[in-house]
Amino acid sequence: MFFTIKSGDVIDAAEIFTRLLEEQLQRVERMKKDTTPIDYENCSPLIIGVAGGDGIGPAITEAARNVLEFLLKDAISEGKILFKDIEGLTIEKRAAVNKAIPDEVLTALKDCHVILKGPTTTPQQGDEWPNVESANVAMRKELDLYANVRPVRVPDKGLDWIFFRENTEGAYAVGSKGIDITEDLAVDFTITTTQGSKRIIRTAFEYAKQNGKTRVTAVTKANIIKKTDGKFLNIAKEIAKDYTGIELDDWYVDIMAAKLIDEKRRSQFQVLVMPNLYGDILTDEAAEFQVGVGTAGSANIGSRYAMFEAIHGSAPRMVAEGRAIYADPASMLRASVMLLNHIGRQKEGEILEKALDICSSEKKFSITGRDTGCTCEEFTAYVMETCNKLV
Repeated sequence: MFFTIKSGDVIDAAEIFTRLLEEQLQRVERMKKDTTPIDYENCSPLIIGVAGGDGIGPAITEAARNVLEFLLKDAISEGKILFKDIEGLTIEKRAAVNKAIPDEVLTALKDCHVILKGPTTTPQQGDEWPNVESANVAMRKELDLYANVRPVRVPDKGLDWIFFRENTEGAYAVGSKGIDITEDLAVDFTITTTQGSKRIIRTAFEYAKQNGKTRVTAVTKANIIKKTDGKFLNIAKEIAKDYTGIELDDWYVDIMAAKLIDEKRRSQFQVLVMPNLYGDILTDEAAEFQVGVGTAGSANIGSRYAMFEAIHGSAPRMVAEGRAIYADPASMLRASVMLLNHIGRQKEGEILEKALDICSSEKKFSITGRDTGCTCEEFTAYVMETCNKLV
């Protein structure tokens, strides 16, 4: 059977693909230039940007900000730390200007050193919003936040995992730039570069080295997706040679999803590194072991900027049903622990982490997402009260 494709369809698609390749090659050249990591101790003041986002985002972000301001009150009063409100990172504003991040919002973000960001809504095919790129994906690319770091720790199950997800490439790099070749054929793209793979894999190995870990696990589908995933895996094997005493093993993403629930195997994993899409999926699965995605935070780290957020979405249904006041702030509070550690405030980070562990185990105030439990404000007050006892 023979199929006829109109030459115009192919030419149009080829032009789009050419522009996409040119953009990515320019990006490779930018990555080749060294960027000096920021020294937070010499920032005066250190600026923490706060962007509430959509849905339940403003409520849980404000809760996290209140806790951070409480823990950092001395540094704030001394002018060493400044909180800056970032307005306009909402789906309504983004849709109005048809941009993933409005220009003035991006400028404001770049004026900060670290960012605390609430969940943002990403339009999907068939909904009311225009096809703007994910604000998360855009921010990671614009600020070059190449490492998405998500810890999962469940001591009573023997689980102590940390996931390093490549954050600027893979299937998400050009997610809004796929092509409808004809009404019957659509094509999307996945991107893998040598530079992007090296920096995330080396970051994972450096973490393992500095924290006494003995194994790094690379997760790909290199047996099927041979060029891009194959490149990622081959680079991991080369980098592993530089780290004596740290074993590299590799798993395909489908069997890894199974092994995370294998009670005989799962406790053996320590540091895991993987391309973008696989990291997104597996970290959501892993978060279920520590109650769920509503309790998990993540860090997005680059050389110049860092952004901290929940790993879940904006939960518009909760808002529509009038339940936003019952949103669980634990995810943003866990992200705040990572923020504190990142800027060199390990003491405050340790206090907040202990307080969250205590509040989760005591269950004096329990979050259910409904009026059967406490409100976001009540739980936040409980966490601050607990922090105060630990100071």
